[in-house]
Amino acid sequence: MTDSSRRNFLRGAGILGAGAAVSALPGLNGIAAADPSVARRPDGDSPRFTIAVMPDTQYLFDEDRGDSAPVDASLSYVLRHAHDDNVVFLAHLGDLTQNGQAREFAGISRSFQTLDRFRFPYSTLAGNHDIDGSTDDQRGRTPYLDAFGPQRQRNSPTFRGASKDGYNTYHVFRAAGREWLVLAMDWRPSAGGFAWAKQVLARHPRMPAILTIHELVNSDEQGKAFLSDFGQQVWDEFVNESDQIFLTLNGHYWPPGRLVKRNAAGHDVHLHLTNYQDRYYGGSGMIRLYQFDVARGVIDVRTFSPWLDGRRDLTELERIEAERSTDVDYFSIDIDFDKRFAGFAPVPVPPARPVRPQLVPGTVAYWRFEGGRAGAPVPDDVLIKDLTGRGNDLRRATVAGSGPDALTYSADFSPRQPSRASLRFDGARNPGRGAYLQTVDSAPMNRLTFQRGYTVEAFIRLPEDFRNGTHGWCGIFARLGNGGAAGKSGDDPNESAATFSVSDGAELQWAVFPLNQNGISTNWGHELPLAKWWHVAVVNDGWRSTLYVDGCPLLRNPKTPAIGLANPGGSWLVGASSYRGKVERSFYGEIGEARVVDRALAPREFLLG
Repeated sequence: MTDSSRRNFLRGAGILGAGAAVSALPGLNGIAAADPSVARRPDGDSPRFTIAVMPDTQYLFDEDRGDSAPVDASLSYVLRHAHDDNVVFLAHLGDLTQNGQAREFAGISRSFQTLDRFRFPYSTLAGNHDIDGSTDDQRGRTPYLDAFGPQRQRNSPTFRGASKDGYNTYHVFRAAGREWLVLAMDWRPSAGGFAWAKQVLARHPRMPAILTIHELVNSDEQGKAFLSDFGQQVWDEFVNESDQIFLTLNGHYWPPGRLVKRNAAGHDVHLHLTNYQDRYYGGSGMIRLYQFDVARGVIDVRTFSPWLDGRRDLTELERIEAERSTDVDYFSIDIDFDKRFAGFAPVPVPPARPVRPQLVPGTVAYWRFEGGRAGAPVPDDVLIKDLTGRGNDLRRATVAGSGPDALTYSADFSPRQPSRASLRFDGARNPGRGAYLQTVDSAPMNRLTFQRGYTVEAFIRLPEDFRNGTHGWCGIFARLGNGGAAGKSGDDPNESAATFSVSDGAELQWAVFPLNQNGISTNWGHELPLAKWWHVAVVNDGWRSTLYVDGCPLLRNPKTPAIGLANPGGSWLVGASSYRGKVERSFYGEIGEARVVDRALAPREFLLG
């Protein structure tokens, strides 16, 4: 059998190594050069961005036994997707080579030249196989330093400096409207290396930091991670006291694992072990993508081999390795970035927006809840003024048996609302308690029917324990009079003529007796996540009503016409619902501010901005 015939036979039988199977693929340089998108700079203001991580590649650069194709494919993937996935950085976790030889570094250096050519930002660090593992960062010149020392990074857009020995470097990239710092630390940082890293953080005190180092976390066969002996030293001497470090990435050990530890500041640090060198084809050039979504407060993590994933003729073994799907390879991390970084980089609070721009044409009433000391009760004799000047002022009312603290001023607020304060309502049932606000008897809006349409909107936050069974159907906004008093006999005429409330399951409901119907017209929302500020609104265009959350229309809005609001007489309530013409339940949570307009507002006109 000729060599070529044998080669085809082995490939068809699934016996031929994958390296030979991709030998006909276009070279990495040709792929990258053909795609001009790789030369585009990342979007530094988008809340979504990606960091690519490449763990130990040592078996792919092992004297004459390696194969650069998997690494080339991974780097090509990163370049190809740099624009669409907003890839801002790539971090290699060490053990680039097996023996630390100059010829091995020459091979992986050629692979990384494509990133250099496009000035794509990346970091590397020395693993124990790249240097003499018995030494620390004072070891002096090595083939690693010759190939990947600071001199290589002179044209990098993110490189900011290195320790004098050259083995520890740091990078700064811009993403999600802020600057982030990456530390790439040596296999064994010396005391001087740790001191240098602390100085870097001290010089950039407002930057969130990611630590990359070859050894930190180890794991057992079930992926349960724990600090190695050296990792414990790194934690004790550096990470624990450095609140800026929220994520650490290391290789060296396998299998992969992840761990969350609480640092000295009381904040979570996510420690991840990533390494696949023990798997098929030296890890098949496996990479891990950390896809940040700062707006959602999440990092989605995906681990796969672009070298295998991009091919169709995979063997069974290759299919297993093309993408990793265990809970240590494919997972999400929830992080409230603003809260996590508040200790060193608090988000500046913009000043309150002026009142006048919020008084859009048709504004009937606009209430802000400023002016009181945080935690102090709202006094019974204080009017909360209608800022339109129309006289739709509010006064406190208290449920019998409740104390002054049932309604208090709060310094909390949605950063998106125009004002900078809120009210905290402590309402409940069984037994009933609470307090609320009620329009004064002379308020003009008590007589309105809103036949041309209306918008009712507010900022609210529901506490974590809202669903404990004692707070359901509390009102955000309601009419004290009921349907029967307005001449309605359909459904339950004892229900309020109009109620914007929250169910036991934290679902919004707008239930109203319209002018043109004898029964109730009802809109339903979805289950609102708790302990978050939301802008909620109901908009009627004079014909149909639509619920909105954060400016997004909800699903369960009736198609039947609902014209205006039946008027039973009586006042309006903020922070309560009513039944049989009496207050039924006080709100539980915070209300930031509220506005009523006698026309349908478009989402762009909401107080949300």
